[in-house]
Amino acid sequence: MTIDRTARRTALAATATLLLLGSAATAADLAPLQEPVPEVQGEALAALSPWQIRVRGLGVITNDSGSVDQISGSGLSYSDTVIPELDISYYFTDNFAAELILGTTSANVYGEDAIAGLGKIGKTWVLPPTLTMQYHFTDFGAFKPYVGAGINYTVFYNQSGSAASDLDVKDTFGTALQVGFDYMLNDHWGLNFDAKKLFLRPEFETTIGGTTYTGKAKLDPWLIGAGVTYRF
Repeated sequence: MTIDRTARRTALAATATLLLLGSAATAADLAPLQEPVPEVQGEALAALSPWQIRVRGLGVITNDSGSVDQISGSGLSYSDTVIPELDISYYFTDNFAAELILGTTSANVYGEDAIAGLGKIGKTWVLPPTLTMQYHFTDFGAFKPYVGAGINYTVFYNQSGSAASDLDVKDTFGTALQVGFDYMLNDHWGLNFDAKKLFLRPEFETTIGGTTYTGKAKLDPWLIGAGVTYRF
């Protein structure tokens, strides 16, 4: 009897030991399958929005050129201005983005050369929304230069004459070239410098002394700006 009890106890102990060892081995095999992957989740959370805005102070520097068709040797010049400007960008990839540039300014129109005696012919307000496609270079760390090209549609409004009794500058399409850079202070905030050249040559009609004249204003302005960038 004693021998039988001892044998049974030994068998039970051995069985229990084998079961415990088997459970431990199974848990060890399953453990790697249960580990989280925080790196992938962290990368997704850190992704930047494709939207970006900039606020700039902008100098509008025009090309003083143009003429009145009916007056030989006539010339035109225009006032330069400084205005605030907002632009909105959307990044399709890290390198390619579209930018919409918004701002408005006034411009005085002056007679030159053969019609210099007229002085100020009139004044117009200018709204030149411009859409450019940009390529952004990404190999220079916080310094992020870019180039762009696009189209412009300029609206002339609130027009009035001075020496002229009437001034009507026609709305027109133009093209644009762009170069600039952002210097990013962190993932969201940066400083920006930007230069754009618009090729803009609207036709106009004006009435002076009861006579109607036509011509072309070769504005072709430079838009030179500096400001702040925010990437969402």
